[in-house]
Amino acid sequence: MKRNTAPKRQTLLQGAAVLLGALAVVKVLGALFKIPLSWILTPVGSAYFGSAYALYFPIYSLAVAGFPAAVARMVSARAASGRLRSVRALRGVCVRLFFLLGLLAFGAMVLLSFPYARLTAREAPETVLPALWALAPAAFFCSLLSVYRGLYEGLSNMTPTAVSQILEAACKLVFGLGLSYGGMALALREYAASGTVWGVSQPSASYARLSALPACAGGAVFGVTIGGAVGLLYLVYYYRRHREGFPPARLQAAPPPESARTLRRELLRTAAPMALGSLAVNLSTLVDAAVLNGRLSDLMETAPGALLAAFAGRIPEEVVRSHTVPAFLYGCYTNANTLFMLLPAAAQALAMSALPAVTTAWVRGQKPALARCIRHVLRLSAVAVLPAGLGMSCFAQPICEVLFGPRNAPDLCAQVLRILGIAAVFSALSTPVQSMLQAVGRADVPVKLLFFGLLLKAAMTYTLAGMPQWNLCGAAVSTLMCYAALFFASLIFLLHVAKLKMPFFSLFGKPLLAAAVCVLTALLLWKALPENLAELPRLMLCILLAGTLYVLALSLLGVVHKSDWRRLRASQKF
Repeated sequence: MKRNTAPKRQTLLQGAAVLLGALAVVKVLGALFKIPLSWILTPVGSAYFGSAYALYFPIYSLAVAGFPAAVARMVSARAASGRLRSVRALRGVCVRLFFLLGLLAFGAMVLLSFPYARLTAREAPETVLPALWALAPAAFFCSLLSVYRGLYEGLSNMTPTAVSQILEAACKLVFGLGLSYGGMALALREYAASGTVWGVSQPSASYARLSALPACAGGAVFGVTIGGAVGLLYLVYYYRRHREGFPPARLQAAPPPESARTLRRELLRTAAPMALGSLAVNLSTLVDAAVLNGRLSDLMETAPGALLAAFAGRIPEEVVRSHTVPAFLYGCYTNANTLFMLLPAAAQALAMSALPAVTTAWVRGQKPALARCIRHVLRLSAVAVLPAGLGMSCFAQPICEVLFGPRNAPDLCAQVLRILGIAAVFSALSTPVQSMLQAVGRADVPVKLLFFGLLLKAAMTYTLAGMPQWNLCGAAVSTLMCYAALFFASLIFLLHVAKLKMPFFSLFGKPLLAAAVCVLTALLLWKALPENLAELPRLMLCILLAGTLYVLALSLLGVVHKSDWRRLRASQKF
């Protein structure tokens, strides 16, 4: 039996708490997936895994990723003005449109897989294909996922998004890790019995592992496809049970819905700049996959001695002899980039929760509410990401050693993470700012700024990564410069459009001071603890102390207020 009631609309902080809680669960499940997976794949297999995502994300962004925010904005605006029947009509329009876009994204992923593999893996393009093909169906499932996520996010109900994200992560863990481990076990069993892997003779167990990695990477990403299918099934079930949650009397009294053509035009007009902006963000990963891989391959052709000397024997001999040095180094960069992406993902949860509140205040012309909401989003974003980014940078070496182990060149990953940790702060802070620009009707600004940042990143990566002394760190520096420029420019535009002034020291200076105190204390504790203590407990003790001091510092500096907790519990809107 269908129910036409749904949970009450959530406040900005309540919605953010739901999404951040889900994000915490997702990241724990992701760690349980990615850390053992890195042990199975090693840097070479991680390169195949990361290369598949590098193509998937831009295609997904162009076809799908801008639409959840566009749907959320349209739903929020119509719900705020009482046009409830248009909200329901919009869902039907989106389902038909996203079904087609999902099919197009799936087809593009398959068709582009061959030229892309030749671009990113010059020596052996066939090694990337299994992961690309296994990930292609995920584009279709995720396109339909975005309909329901955008609908409920626009209604300030973040629970369906949160639950579907957890289901996706759980399926990725169970199926992705299981298929990858099973593929490696099957390959090693064949090698032990006949000295071959997939029917091809191998000179040693190390080479047997290398030969199994393409299939293992394909199995890992197929778990993502399964997760997308399961998440979609849950959201369809949730909608059939709850619908939009509008009271029948209000729905019946609402104005007639707009035509499907009108809704479709507005959706495409609203989503196009958002999709282009999301494309620009995810093209950053493609730039790393294509440009960084290409420049590393160029170095191996023109100056192999200088490149190998820069790593002083830290690359395994079988990797050098099998001509997979660029893949090995790119895999190290991919592992560090996985940690870099944690902060923007956390900020995205706050950005999604902020969009309906900012849109409502903007549509209604409530400037005090708009200023209050923007101020809270900026402050909470800074509070969340500054200590994490600084800590990630300062503790890069022990973090990589604990997470990736000796087989994944943790010192190389740490070398990159020291730079990407700072870059993650700017990337995470720019995420909610861009979302709020979209909410106030200037979705074109993030697009323009993102493409400018992308060009800057591509040019710097091409230049710096082609120098033996910079190599991987050149790509990390380009990422830092790109997101620093993006954050400052986006913030200036947001305040100009909204015609607001902000207390910058209170919003950013105080959290930065508190973060610096806690990280510095953690570093002193790290040096004071006995070196014979294992790195994991040493790291956990430092994090525990730093977190405690950070909360105290925030309270002493007046960064977090009691009103924040009251708003989290109450139904008050920002």
